[in-house]
Amino acid sequence: MNNTTRLQYLQTMGITVWQPRFAPVLQTQAEPIESRPIVASEFVEPEPMSAVSELSIAQQWQDLTTEVANCTKCGLCKTRTQTVFGTGNLNADWLIIGEAPGQQEDEQGLPFVGVAGQLLTEMLRAIGLSRDEVFIANILKCRPPNNRDPHVDEIRQCEAYLHRQLQLIQPKIILVVGRIAAHALLNTDAALTKLRAKVHDYQGTPLVVVYHPAYLLRSLSEKRKAWQDLQFAKQTLLNME
Repeated sequence: MNNTTRLQYLQTMGITVWQPRFAPVLQTQAEPIESRPIVASEFVEPEPMSAVSELSIAQQWQDLTTEVANCTKCGLCKTRTQTVFGTGNLNADWLIIGEAPGQQEDEQGLPFVGVAGQLLTEMLRAIGLSRDEVFIANILKCRPPNNRDPHVDEIRQCEAYLHRQLQLIQPKIILVVGRIAAHALLNTDAALTKLRAKVHDYQGTPLVVVYHPAYLLRSLSEKRKAWQDLQFAKQTLLNME
């Protein structure tokens, strides 16, 4: 995205631009264990638990990715181009959750890659985060036809995948994007205005609800509230540290 387009997105939210300093995303790898002769009078030292755990988690991610790609639990498997598993840092502090893939997400297999996704990228950048530092997923892994709202049975069939992603990532905070995702995760039908600016709990993880970027593109009058919600989410995480 060029600077002109980026500034237009930020102006949509009423955000003052600054250049955040990002720390590189490190991919932790298990250190090799030095081999040595086994002496009868010694016990053989086991492989460090950190290495064992990391290998196990990597395998769980691979198994989950394959399971989602081949999922046929609901009728959306018949209309999708491909599943949209999620993307980002597998050790992220922030887990971003939307409702479902749209047309471009369905075609590319990645979440939030359309116009609303570009605004989400700028929303994250405004609080000092890049997409590489967070993990972005949806409550549904398949696109509903014509981008309709997800059905209750579809959410129920798909929710186990999101639960497993949450367990593997173990984020410090969840940022829920939009009304539909908030209703599904919090099991409520309360208006978004009643859910924002509060810290909720989802399976032991703090959860903050923000406006969906697609809604912000249609409702410019809410841009200041969106910025306030992002700052609230960031402060919530800071208060935990």
